[in-house]
Amino acid sequence: MALPLMPKATAVWLVENTGLTFDQIAEFCGLHALEVQAIADGEVAQGIQGLDPVASGQLSHDEIERCQADPAARLKIQISDVPLPVAKPRGTRYTPIAKRQDKPDGIAWLIRNHPELTDAQISKLLGTTKPTIAAVRDRSHWNTTNIRARHPVALGLCSQSELDTAIERAQRAAKNAGTPVAPPTPAPAGGEA
Repeated sequence: MALPLMPKATAVWLVENTGLTFDQIAEFCGLHALEVQAIADGEVAQGIQGLDPVASGQLSHDEIERCQADPAARLKIQISDVPLPVAKPRGTRYTPIAKRQDKPDGIAWLIRNHPELTDAQISKLLGTTKPTIAAVRDRSHWNTTNIRARHPVALGLCSQSELDTAIERAQRAAKNAGTPVAPPTPAPAGGEA
């Protein structure tokens, strides 16, 4: 059974504003009946402001009245048919300090195995800059002697699905432009490719 948002705050509101039994409130909010009784006694959830489940669309007045009339009845949460918005990551991707030195290795692997990827796609995929990509490409990077081409998924710089999507887009763009496309490279089994 789906639980309401902020169960304790919802339980506080139901205790203060309805004649529902502790068992009904406890089952609806996913709490123990003794915890709901402690909320009613003021021993638990002090300072928590109640959340109105009717205003948030989780319950209707009719449902509350039905359950107040029959103590054996159980509250049923309303499932909204409105899709919830999906949060999109904003801004640049954070790469932990321990993995930052691996970015040139991932760039080198992408340049070698997927030349159809543009610098902008590589930049977005790995969270790096175009000057860094250019430096790895023309071997003028300050650490060129230590760069080893390694699979970016194995390095943890991107996910396999993100890599596959970027490669598909680049291959579609290359087909539309009429340039030859390199065959796809499988993900590494153990770490390096």
